[in-house]
Amino acid sequence: MKHAGSMGDDGVAARLCSIKTLLGLVAGAGASYGIYKLMWGSGDKAVMAPQQERSRESGVRGAEVPEQGPSERDPAGSAMLQPGSLLAKVSGLALLNGSDRGELSTSSGPLEPHHIKKLLSLLQMDACASDRTQVLVTLGNAAAFSVNQDLIRELDGLHIIAGLLSDPSPEIRVQTLNVLNNLSMNVRNQEHLKVSVSHVLDLIEMSPVNSELQLACLRLLTNLSVTNCHQHLMRNSVTLFLSLLVVSNESLQTQVSKVLVNLSANPDLIEDIMQAQAPASLVLLFDSSTHPGVLLRLLTFVRNLKGWRFLDQAVASHRGKDSVYHILLAEGSPLQARLPPLLTHPDAEIKAQVACLLT
Repeated sequence: MKHAGSMGDDGVAARLCSIKTLLGLVAGAGASYGIYKLMWGSGDKAVMAPQQERSRESGVRGAEVPEQGPSERDPAGSAMLQPGSLLAKVSGLALLNGSDRGELSTSSGPLEPHHIKKLLSLLQMDACASDRTQVLVTLGNAAAFSVNQDLIRELDGLHIIAGLLSDPSPEIRVQTLNVLNNLSMNVRNQEHLKVSVSHVLDLIEMSPVNSELQLACLRLLTNLSVTNCHQHLMRNSVTLFLSLLVVSNESLQTQVSKVLVNLSANPDLIEDIMQAQAPASLVLLFDSSTHPGVLLRLLTFVRNLKGWRFLDQAVASHRGKDSVYHILLAEGSPLQARLPPLLTHPDAEIKAQVACLLT
């Protein structure tokens, strides 16, 4: 019996070795984000999703373009397959450094189903944190390709990966969110990922302000809020988003403002936004010292709300004095006095938005 047990241990070891070899093999192949085109457009300009046709008809600007998380080549990504590391040696492949990695842009990214299966199986095993992190980085890179996004879903990978949102390691949670972010570029995947929205919102509340964890959470919510399908899952979190705006750094402000613009393009959520409690200091962001990208999105947010205002007159009495409506939109609101100085802003788009709000 002892001999049989030893054979079992050898099998597990061989399996781990095989998967580690796979990590070295696909870390480069999956890192090419440049060849993957976003299904709703490209660049940083807002585009309309099909579900937001009503927004276009009403002159409301919607949704932010879906975006991918950090890749294996991105210095912002915390886990990388380094030359000389154990995983690199096991793979038997020479890894590229620096500018040489640009050659990876022509690599073929789609993996075979058995590759994905092995990666997912390692996540379910009692592997060390560093190995699990590397698996997540590899899956995140692979998920830049639509065929891999479908494969991961079909192999129940969405459920397996989302389960790691409860991992005690902040690093693993960040990498998990990066994978889910890339997987959420696929509309069919979003149907499965919507069950994780409440958990992601909880992570934002519990995490340190300006942490990588908060930023990764907001990237995922940005993608899930591009269309009207899942925006209702965030309707009770407007106050959380507004509070983050006034205490966070530029990166987080950018991501929060993207989510708010997306939500404000949905007429079914307007009254929830109007009634949401807002910090009084929110109006201080409407200033020329605010990053232009953030300021433009905040102005777009207000303009969207103003455009839908006719829908909600019957319930206006439910808006408190500290609500979004009274701080940003009501006659004599604190925001009104801060808009005229922005007419001299050097950014033409900002000036145009301000002019529309003042007319």
